[in-house]
Amino acid sequence: MSTSALTMMLAAQITVTVITLYLFWKVLTAKPKAEPDSFVENDDVPR
Repeated sequence: MSTSALTMMLAAQITVTVITLYLFWKVLTAKPKAEPDSFVENDDVPR
């Protein structure tokens, strides 16, 4: 394997790894949305 091929492969793998870790970090640290506690509160029909 030539030096340029090794450099290109490492650059691609490092780029994909960094982007993946960044997106996982965003998902794991996202604040939960405020949602109703029950499905009954989401119904349009009164009981």
